[in-house]
Amino acid sequence: MITRWTEATESDFQGTIIDVETIGGFRDEYPDSRRYQDHRLVIVGFIEKYHLEIVCARGDDSIAELVAEAQGLIAGLERPFCAFNSGFERGVFFYNLGMKISFERELQRGRESKEKACRQLTIPHYDDPFFGRGADCMDAWRTGRFDQAVAHNRACLLKERDILLKRGFGEPEPLRFVKL
Repeated sequence: MITRWTEATESDFQGTIIDVETIGGFRDEYPDSRRYQDHRLVIVGFIEKYHLEIVCARGDDSIAELVAEAQGLIAGLERPFCAFNSGFERGVFFYNLGMKISFERELQRGRESKEKACRQLTIPHYDDPFFGRGADCMDAWRTGRFDQAVAHNRACLLKERDILLKRGFGEPEPLRFVKL
């Protein structure tokens, strides 16, 4: 089973900010998409000008349902796409959805953490139960604390929206896609 959470928002930007949550680890020995090959998509969230939506798989048995839902969702989202480390989203989508999805806007500067950017820009935590720690979100999802994982994704989306509005965006770094 998957659950969907929606919220009305008021944001002054064009396009869609996308943020995903996964379980799995990084393959840092690879400088390309293979770095993300072990990540399994468990939550997909996006925020547009007037709408925030999060779709969450509620257990391992629901991941395939989430993947099918995500494929349809992405096709209907407004461009340009934006993320705080778009390489992560692109790599996760490539291996989980079988799709090469381009992102036109990058919110991360260099290798900074989202929390560092939020501190510098005085952006609130938005009730993030993990204060930006993605590993804690993975643990919550694995142990069935889905509401906490969704709250983390919601906070990430709102933080990314504020980063976009306060300092803008840059060009995403290229990502070489490698089929396994």
